[in-house]
Amino acid sequence: MIKITLKDGSVRESESGKTILEFAKTIHQGLAKEAIIGVVDGEVKPMSYKLEKDCSLEILKFDDEKAKDTYRHTTSHIMAQAVKKLFPDVKFGIGPSIANGFYYDFDMEHRLTEEDLGKIEKEMNKIISANLPLERFEMPREEAIKYFKELDQPYKVELVEDLPEDAVISFYKQGDFTDLCAGPHLASTGAVKAIKLQSVAGAYWRGDEKRPMLQRIYGTCFPKQKLLDEYIEKLEEAKKRDHRKIGKEMDLFAIFDEGPGFPFFMPKGMIIRNELEKFWREEHAKRGYMEIKTPLILNEQLWRTSGHWDHYKDNMYFTKIDEEDYAVKPMNCPGSMLAYKRKMYSYRDFPIRMGELGQVHRHELSGALHGLMRVRTFTQDDAHIFMLPEQIKDEIVGVTNFIDDVYKIFGFKYHVELSTRPDDSMGTDEEWEMAETALKDAIESVGVPYVINEGDGAFYGPKLDFHLEDCIGRTWQCGTIQLDMQMPQRFDLTYVGSDGEKHRPVMIHRVIFGSIERFIGILTEHFAGRFPMWLAPVQVKVMPIAEKFHPYAESIVNRFKEAGLRVEYDDRNEKIGYKIRQAQLEKTPYMLVVGEKEAEAGNISVRSGKDGELGTFAVDDFIAMIKEKIETKAVL
Repeated sequence: MIKITLKDGSVRESESGKTILEFAKTIHQGLAKEAIIGVVDGEVKPMSYKLEKDCSLEILKFDDEKAKDTYRHTTSHIMAQAVKKLFPDVKFGIGPSIANGFYYDFDMEHRLTEEDLGKIEKEMNKIISANLPLERFEMPREEAIKYFKELDQPYKVELVEDLPEDAVISFYKQGDFTDLCAGPHLASTGAVKAIKLQSVAGAYWRGDEKRPMLQRIYGTCFPKQKLLDEYIEKLEEAKKRDHRKIGKEMDLFAIFDEGPGFPFFMPKGMIIRNELEKFWREEHAKRGYMEIKTPLILNEQLWRTSGHWDHYKDNMYFTKIDEEDYAVKPMNCPGSMLAYKRKMYSYRDFPIRMGELGQVHRHELSGALHGLMRVRTFTQDDAHIFMLPEQIKDEIVGVTNFIDDVYKIFGFKYHVELSTRPDDSMGTDEEWEMAETALKDAIESVGVPYVINEGDGAFYGPKLDFHLEDCIGRTWQCGTIQLDMQMPQRFDLTYVGSDGEKHRPVMIHRVIFGSIERFIGILTEHFAGRFPMWLAPVQVKVMPIAEKFHPYAESIVNRFKEAGLRVEYDDRNEKIGYKIRQAQLEKTPYMLVVGEKEAEAGNISVRSGKDGELGTFAVDDFIAMIKEKIETKAVL
């Protein structure tokens, strides 16, 4: 008998040689039915893995990220096998799991269509029904290279050649299909239950514009058809909320061929943007921030000093001025370093909070651009806080509470991730340990749950990332708090301490919106274009039924203007039903219909874009109601 320690600390005895699945059945049949993978002594294993010695065991269902990753990765292999069956000459790229699904890259003469996706799905279901076991085996590196050359799979050859000479290469085989893969995988293809191929896109091999363009098939999968149906329904809702579609209907922004990735904001989009920036300035002033503005272009030496030259130059734009090399800023922080260095501070001056709505430029591949969500220029709502070491915890707590206050205004839930030291980091082990501990202590002190995101910190320091959840359950990484001990050293920032000597300050980088552009995109989809009154580009539209009611309608328009409200007047010679439909498409919060009854009584008939007919109001009462919604920033 062997002893198996479960996640809750309990220990169960079992016969040696039982599979994880067989052992799961001894705990509960329901667990065995829903189990996807096991984690044995910290390593992910298929349910067919045999337990032969004392170990710790965690049995994971689909709601666990490790289980989802394994499930999706296995499905990508099933898709590759199906494509090979239909298109024998295909060359394989890579096929990882991703958030909400998986993809695989293919090189083939045939141009894939939507109709092909249906054929591939049908073939995948045959492979699933065959319940083929996934069997792992290994080869030495040179043998693996020879193997893929014989199969005429150049992309796999390249992947193997990039591995160390002494590497042992792992493969997974299912039926007549074998793929290069580190794993892990499900025990068999039959473990996959519900699949859906979603789209075909182009993707450069290894993300390099100079390399071949492959065809990438995206798909998703779930252990139950019901879960797949719910996910597809959510995607359909997301399409309706697509900020690019709504942005065009409401005439908020545009991106032209003359500037891919460089958004233009139209008058109505500028209203939303200006209101957000006004809100940003008011809230920062309340919390003791001073606003600064730093230049778009600064010389190359600055970016070498900051570390961006070594860690970020592939994402930067460059130019020459007076025969010297300059860079367009991808981040605002080096400018803030210079703003700090302009004078000498005393320990009594701290904390110093500098805020900046700073425009930055970053080179993104054309295939990655997406409306306002992924652009090449955007405005970060940056702030840099310079402080004494003993002020670190209080400042991080203050920023955390600030972020919480802002997100509540928009009705967002969120979760927090602590991103730790990446491979390309600057600084010592001691500095990173101190910084990570400080972030942990601060977030724990305010009682906000968090998870660890290993290796995803900035190159100069660890960070707390805030992931918003919108009204249909999608998450967006927006706010971040980064603790930095590197840039103060690299820029030789100092202050005069109580002992009269020079000391080094600590600094925080932080954003709340993330970027104004992306946040507007998120808000557009979250509210489906029906922005809260304080952000709505047009708050009220007045629509007379006929020309003879124009004088009264115009008087109503003027009263709304005098009250400081954003009002539009639709005096076109069109039927009222047409005007209402147009206003609905433009997501106007309130439509005021003016006819004979209203003109005689001196009131207005109000229609809500969200709730339909609201009835008759006195003009002053309705204005007061709207103003209250604006002042309280109420969500409609």
